Amino acid sequence: MPRSSKNSSAKGGPVTLAMVARQAGVSPQTVSNAINSPDMLRPETLERVRRVIDEMGYRPSRAAQTLRTRSSKLIGYGIQPALSSSPVLDRFLHALSQAADEAGYRILLFACPPGAPALEGYEELLNQHEVDGFVLSGTDRGDPRQAWLTKRGVPFVGFGRMWSGRQVGDWVDVDGASGTDAAVEHLIGLGHRKIAFLGWERGSSGAGDDRAEGWLRAMRRHGLPTRGRRGRSVNDIDAAQAAAKPLLDGGATAVIAASDMLALGCYQTLRERGAAPGRDVAVIGFDDSPTAELLSPGLSSIAQPLEDVGRECVRLLLTRMASPDAPPERLLLEPSLIVRDSATASPSTDS
Repeated sequence: MPRSSKNSSAKGGPVTLAMVARQAGVSPQTVSNAINSPDMLRPETLERVRRVIDEMGYRPSRAAQTLRTRSSKLIGYGIQPALSSSPVLDRFLHALSQAADEAGYRILLFACPPGAPALEGYEELLNQHEVDGFVLSGTDRGDPRQAWLTKRGVPFVGFGRMWSGRQVGDWVDVDGASGTDAAVEHLIGLGHRKIAFLGWERGSSGAGDDRAEGWLRAMRRHGLPTRGRRGRSVNDIDAAQAAAKPLLDGGATAVIAASDMLALGCYQTLRERGAAPGRDVAVIGFDDSPTAELLSPGLSSIAQPLEDVGRECVRLLLTRMASPDAPPERLLLEPSLIVRDSATASPSTDS
């Protein structure tokens, strides 16, 4: 029988397991064993069946494999519409999808309602037996998903810590405090002493508080004043523009922002005043979005190791599937400071 690259027979129909069995002169169960339990067959039988499978272009159906193994080979990931265009999320999803693909899995995206994480999409997928586990992001205070999934024995891994209450499950996160600490050290090395931090409202985000803590820790370590040097804003350019004004009025020669979006607001405020980012006031963002490199001057930013996060999320989830009772594993990965023209100069004046 001629080989078909489309899993179809010479008569145009699909190549079935029974057809492979007849061609190889074995039983259908032997063909199934060759695919799923090759150790059960003698080497010469296994070789003959695999040769026929290859010649006929037979591909086992996903549905049949799911019924047999009780595994869909799908990993669920809930995405909020408001975040669907985030460059950081795009990079993470690409890394996650690639790591899952290498492990023989696919990422199944499903819509979550805007606002706080909800359970509806997770419950629906579980009731339909469509996923083997979940990757969670946006794991912030008050998130009900980890405890809900743990109670039901559903494997999951979080991209992010829980930030409050009892730590549940496996997670991978980026050490934001380490990133902003390194940014302060870089600026101090350039001669800056009046280093401000532009972040989100205290308590609104665990990641935001973590990034603020790194700045505060480094400033205190060097005995530098922090009073009046912390600005707060929502993650919006116009709001950040307004929040940056008091920091610059207070004489800040450098600003570390909790996101590249906030750093853009600082850029706008400086230009309003006829000042230049980098030349007059150093600016460092967080996330190293594609915009950071395209700005003029280029925005220095703290890059998250999203490729590593994606790989580790898949690894931890597969480990949890294989060993449900194993102790939880939690990884904190180091970000890196990407220095561009916005943070390469010493301050022109600094007391």
